[in-house]
Amino acid sequence: MIMKKHVAVLMGGWSSEREISLLSGQNVAQALKEAGYHVTSLDMDRDVAFRLKEINPDVVFNALHGTPGEDGSIQGMMDLMGICYTHSGMATSAIAIDKVLTKKILTPENIPMPEGVIVSSDSLYQRDPLPRPYVLKPVNEGSSVGVAIIDKNFNDGQPIREDQIGPWQKFEHLLAESFIKGKELTVAVMGDKALGVTELRPSHGFYDYEAKYTDGLTTHICPADIPLDIAEKAMTLACKAHQILGCKGPSRSDFRWDDEAGLEGLFLLEVNTQPGMTPLSLVPEQAKQLGISYQTLCCMIIEEALILSSDNCFNEAEMAGQSG
Repeated sequence: MIMKKHVAVLMGGWSSEREISLLSGQNVAQALKEAGYHVTSLDMDRDVAFRLKEINPDVVFNALHGTPGEDGSIQGMMDLMGICYTHSGMATSAIAIDKVLTKKILTPENIPMPEGVIVSSDSLYQRDPLPRPYVLKPVNEGSSVGVAIIDKNFNDGQPIREDQIGPWQKFEHLLAESFIKGKELTVAVMGDKALGVTELRPSHGFYDYEAKYTDGLTTHICPADIPLDIAEKAMTLACKAHQILGCKGPSRSDFRWDDEAGLEGLFLLEVNTQPGMTPLSLVPEQAKQLGISYQTLCCMIIEEALILSSDNCFNEAEMAGQSG
């Protein structure tokens, strides 16, 4: 009998998305155990390098969300340690979590994204950086953490007050983007193939962190009830962004679509290299629509990481042989 690989599921950490990461990791660990893998669950702390060396897994399933698990830090550490891991690598992760850097790379490649500008939070108390409505968001946080929409009625049309609760109180600088009215769409990509398009309809407000992870606050329409040409364009753009950024494993691209503007109204907001794997998460939901179970999806992610790791080892050995 051939033994399955030893998988360490890395979760938790100390980011603002810790609880969601724990939920993702717990679900992944259970699915992999049921699939026959030897699984060790690891709640990341400051001794993570020592603990990974002690565990010595064949592969790490990275179920972390936010920093430092999504920004390239953990990826760089595991690269130095020679550990195989799932999802995107160091450079891709560092770029994708930075919304400004992502915009600089993707917009020259004809991927439409909203116009944006970096502003100091202090400047918001004097004037609006863009015509209303506009969106304020942290430069390098995921899952709509700290996102605020400033519309014409906000604060009776006056500049933001220092005592008003919002991301300006927590972050020194923010990205201000033009608000795109219309529908919220998302596309999961796995193995350079788009899985589908989901429309997200929050019961109130917009698709923020609470709406993403609170059962009943958002309706998922999967597949999205949108024209075929819009769905095809969203999937094409998601695959293109995935490839340009060098994503591995699953990624998720989030869009806004102004349905009054047709094809010209579709805009990519961001690419998430560590999409959630909770019961409410979008990647498993889209995979299910294609007949891919949650357990199978987790196994696919593991197997892709192992194959890519083997390919890298083969290439390095071949280069060493040539240089010798």
